[in-house]
Amino acid sequence: MSGAWDEQPAKLLHHYDRTAQRAAHQVIRNYSSSFNLASNLLRGTIKTDIRSLYAVVRIADEIVDGAGHAAGLNNEQCRELLDDYEAQVLRAPRQRLHRDPIMHAYGITARRCGFADEHIRAFFTSMRRDLGDQSTNEQQEFDAYIYGSAEVIGLLCLQAFLVDQDVNASDRQIMEHGARKLGAAFQKINFLRDIANDTEFLGRQYFPQLQDDEFNDAIKAELVADIRTDLAAARHSVALLPLDARIGVVAALELFNELTNDIDRLTAAELLSTRVSLSPARKTRVLARIPRTVLKKDNQKKGSK
Repeated sequence: MSGAWDEQPAKLLHHYDRTAQRAAHQVIRNYSSSFNLASNLLRGTIKTDIRSLYAVVRIADEIVDGAGHAAGLNNEQCRELLDDYEAQVLRAPRQRLHRDPIMHAYGITARRCGFADEHIRAFFTSMRRDLGDQSTNEQQEFDAYIYGSAEVIGLLCLQAFLVDQDVNASDRQIMEHGARKLGAAFQKINFLRDIANDTEFLGRQYFPQLQDDEFNDAIKAELVADIRTDLAAARHSVALLPLDARIGVVAALELFNELTNDIDRLTAAELLSTRVSLSPARKTRVLARIPRTVLKKDNQKKGSK
């Protein structure tokens, strides 16, 4: 009798874990069709971990960018919410049960993946930047913002991909560089997609090139070239990723590469009046073009251990 009773608490906790992780999945489903599509191609616990990470990142972004101001909060109130949320995220791995299902799911992931507090703090530092002076005047400021808002997210994703993987230092360095560059590319692409809204409604100018000049075709071409450089660096590291992660990463990369191609075809004036997006049918076609070679196990370097 006692044996059956002893098993019951474990079942209850497992049920709550799964419920929390399903709740985290709803966040990515409702906020990013592209990332949701790519995450569906991940395998095993990696899929769950990436969804749980995305959920807390999305909520932080909503505090500073979307729901916070829509709820009538001023910048100071949003900052207080963000500070409190950062504290919760940093505590999450040390607490087995959370009343917030999203934080509960994230806590499971952060424990399993060993997320570094310094990466979490860097992310929230960049989020706070959006609640203050909303222009990045110097390249150094822009680079710091990109690091915290995007590159560390790439590093956290990589940490999830490499759980229980024996990777040598050289390969890890290449993958970390690729993860940072892919995160940076995603962020810069979204900046260009949202340039009209950011400039007109939010009063933000992320790109340093726009501090002294109006957005024009020459600046747009320079920014697109920078994005393509980041995407190329990310591609260089893809073959080293574990198979369970590789197809999802390639899917996300190719979807955002397609967005970059669309941005490249538009003039600066057109970008200021439209937001580039991919239809479900185009996303399907993009994914269908992914070469099968990226899915082969022997695509990894033979030197990896």
